[in-house]
Amino acid sequence: MKIPAQPKVIIRSCRDYDPERIRTIIREGLEELGLRPFGRTLVKPNLVAAGPLFPYAYTRPEFGEGVLRALRDVGGSSMTELAAGERCGITVPTRVAFRESGWDAMLKKIDVKRYCFEEEQQVEIPISHPQRLRDYLFTPEPIARADFFVNCPKFKAHPWTTVTFSLKAYIGIQDDRHRLIDHDHKLNEKIADLQHIVQPSFIAIDAITAGEGRMLTPTPFPLGLIIMGNSQVAFDAVCCAIIGVDPKTVDHIRLAEEHGFGTTDISKIKITGDVTLEEAQKRAKGFKVGLIRVEKYFEGTNITAYAGPPPEAEAGEYCWGGCPGAIEEAIEILRVFDKETDKKMPRLHVVFGKYQGDIDAKAGEKVIFIGDCADWKGTLHGKPVELKSIYKDRSTLDPHSARSQDIFAKLAAAKGKLRGDVVRLEGCPVSVAEQVLALVSVAEVNGLKNPYYDRNNMVTFGRAYLGWKARVTLNKLQRRRYQQNGAFRERGQAAPELQT
Repeated sequence: MKIPAQPKVIIRSCRDYDPERIRTIIREGLEELGLRPFGRTLVKPNLVAAGPLFPYAYTRPEFGEGVLRALRDVGGSSMTELAAGERCGITVPTRVAFRESGWDAMLKKIDVKRYCFEEEQQVEIPISHPQRLRDYLFTPEPIARADFFVNCPKFKAHPWTTVTFSLKAYIGIQDDRHRLIDHDHKLNEKIADLQHIVQPSFIAIDAITAGEGRMLTPTPFPLGLIIMGNSQVAFDAVCCAIIGVDPKTVDHIRLAEEHGFGTTDISKIKITGDVTLEEAQKRAKGFKVGLIRVEKYFEGTNITAYAGPPPEAEAGEYCWGGCPGAIEEAIEILRVFDKETDKKMPRLHVVFGKYQGDIDAKAGEKVIFIGDCADWKGTLHGKPVELKSIYKDRSTLDPHSARSQDIFAKLAAAKGKLRGDVVRLEGCPVSVAEQVLALVSVAEVNGLKNPYYDRNNMVTFGRAYLGWKARVTLNKLQRRRYQQNGAFRERGQAAPELQT
């Protein structure tokens, strides 16, 4: 797919989640952009998390229904397959997100195929642009084979990347083992690299109820918009303009522009629709983004955070894409699940990166060094302590041999990792789920509830987990390898074509 030389973004008003109203708006958007779905048409929503704890984190099923029905209206017999696919937040089976979000019931109602990307074969896509972090990436086969790719993200803030619009949602086109590689202080570069796998012909973002402040537990913001476009960088630039953010200050958008995926120059983007950019900006007045350093975030709580720079070999004063942001999301999940989380949390100190300074931990206060790059030397509880970085240079990480850890293994190991007053959690990054478990282990003596042990969550999770593992086992019995090494040749027409 070629990047449009003349990008267009359409801003339409839509105050309610009425599938038929959404269907009409999307159909009109496709027609205005001159697009007709064809071949393998794949829709990717943002289902990073769903269910009672995450009511505003995902693309709503009513929005998805409107999009899918409109694609069928316009594409008709030109499509050989119409499907929806996603990989939700790591460790949790995507079946949970599809079920809890209402997408499963909706897809069944309108007879559209579902892909849980971690249950599909992962195929290798070579990349060769000069700025790349590595020479190849892995992605689920349905992504690699797509002819007409549709990105349907949620309009949200993000604690690691400022915003999550169209470009950032590409984290969901990788399974756990590959997603965590470079999901650190190079996260923005990783997002830019992922653009070289596939490009959407059409983008439609659920901005009817936007999510401000957080990524998993955002505050609802009634924006009342559906925004559509045909070029990701231009699309994200307009979304940024709506909330008053300079897109060039959002690193993954700036990098994607440098890679050739479109322009951030608003004067070069044709903006149409029944809502002007200025009117959209008025609707978005006061929208809060999520970029906040961990030290500031925990001020006034029982947790004191300390953060130094990531590994010296790689420039940067703070790891925006890794462990610090993950603990912010972790505590927010616990706050939603247990309203007394802050009261039940004992005095705790968490340390990230190569921190140089004092740690004011009193007797009996636990100190947790989080992440492989944590590095510190000093005195704690009257004793000398030295922890050296165990960070492995990214050149030593081979996606061919990457592995992910099972959630039940993480549950079993959580308590053992936190024995003692001074402990380290290894990982790069240490995931949101692992940090949830760590915080619960520290505070369970005070009665803090564990969301993973909630009866309703366990039933839903267990059913999905068994279904996931059964599907993977069936694939093995059919001699279908989970990961296919070597350049994948059967690419669909959504593979990007960049001008050289």
